Amino acid sequence: MGSSSSSYAPKAIYLDVDGKVQKVGKTPALFFPHCRNTAIMMVDPEGALVSIDPTMPTNSPKAFRINELKTEVTNRLAMLEKRVELEGLKVVEIEKCKNDLKKLRDEMTSRGGGRVNCPCKYNFSDDGKKVTPRRDVPNYPKYTLSQETVEALKKPTFDVWHWEHNEMLSCLEYMYHDLGLVKEFNMNPITLKRWLLAIQENYRNNPFHNFRHCFCVSQMMYGMIHLCNLQTESSSFSRLDILHVLITPAVCHDLDHPGYNNTYQINARTELAVRYNDISPLENHHCAVAFQILSLPECNIFANVDPEAFKQIRQAIITLILATDMARHGEILDSFKHKVDNFDFTNEEHVTCLKMVLIKCCDISNEVRPTEVAEPWVDCLLEEYFMQSDREKSEGLPVAPFMDRDKVTKPTAQIGFIKFVLIPMFETVMKLFPQIEEIMVQPLRDSRDHYEELKQIDDAMTEVEPILSQPGNRPVHPLQNSQLTYLQLFFC
Repeated sequence: MGSSSSSYAPKAIYLDVDGKVQKVGKTPALFFPHCRNTAIMMVDPEGALVSIDPTMPTNSPKAFRINELKTEVTNRLAMLEKRVELEGLKVVEIEKCKNDLKKLRDEMTSRGGGRVNCPCKYNFSDDGKKVTPRRDVPNYPKYTLSQETVEALKKPTFDVWHWEHNEMLSCLEYMYHDLGLVKEFNMNPITLKRWLLAIQENYRNNPFHNFRHCFCVSQMMYGMIHLCNLQTESSSFSRLDILHVLITPAVCHDLDHPGYNNTYQINARTELAVRYNDISPLENHHCAVAFQILSLPECNIFANVDPEAFKQIRQAIITLILATDMARHGEILDSFKHKVDNFDFTNEEHVTCLKMVLIKCCDISNEVRPTEVAEPWVDCLLEEYFMQSDREKSEGLPVAPFMDRDKVTKPTAQIGFIKFVLIPMFETVMKLFPQIEEIMVQPLRDSRDHYEELKQIDDAMTEVEPILSQPGNRPVHPLQNSQLTYLQLFFC
């Protein structure tokens, strides 16, 4: 920059004045001839010190400005941050693509031509494939249930469509606490959370047999416990009964359901049908998955139950889940009918039969709920039926008429089921618990009447359509055919 020593060659000084670089001299001695040892200090417009040590090289005409450097560094930093952000998004996208590919692979496998492949998540012949629970502390949001929700949760009128999965998990968690099961059996609350998460993650996204159906059945069981006062000390049901019969089997009863029923499994000779010798293949599979989850220490809600009690729990869960096979409906209900008139709560066989009927009631209880809650379930079930019947047709397998999209309607699907399955079973339970008539049995009768009215309308429409299709057969005045006018208004 400048020199005050004769040992250095004269240096030129350049100054940046208002953005213009000017050469002002060759040596500081020009300005201070009598003060050769005086230190000269120069500062930039922002007050920062500019070094003019004589050992520094000569300035170039291009001035060096800190603001430009700051701007350049800031810009480069922003670019780096953007790149980091983009790389992070790529990781998320890659994971999403992996999940999408897995779903697509599962779907393609399930729709493949090979009859022996009705895919299940777990291949029990492969010891290396096991359920992998979340090992971190579960962090689904903890919802504080309002008093209104707590009361609604105890009733069959509860609207299960208003809740997201995290909220349903919190409701299930609340049920275990409310019934005193967590305290009574010394459950680790974190283990309960992990177990519920593992349960939810092992229900497939089927139209009907999904986690919402699991919650629906469990909530109905919780409602029946309160409606029939089964949780009171005076009840003939113990805490152990409530734990392993009235709640846990309801939560586990359709685990890993593939969306195709037992008839398909057996006719298509799937892996499940072969493994379980055509005997309730799905229900056996649900039990196996349930206990595979419970076998993991992170998910074992029964860890603090003594071995003898666990034997009873395991046997009861198996018995109850196997009872949900509709192929056994007549057998179980007939057995209960023979016992109900002289029912003995001290008789183990009687009580076991009652428990089987209770879980069956909850499993097929949608029509007990209000129409606006129940009817969407019919659509979901028919969608799953149609998926199966389409596959059966493509594979040359027998197709049940009630599952054939070309033959079944919503009213025809429901009327027989309500009249000959639901009402007789609930009316039999009503003999032991009369309090369910108004809240559970009467809604079934109303639902039956509703679908019979819809069928009458469908039948009337079927009769008049050929007449209306002929030229000149349309009524001249709307009042000439009051029934036709009513139908036209109804469907407009």
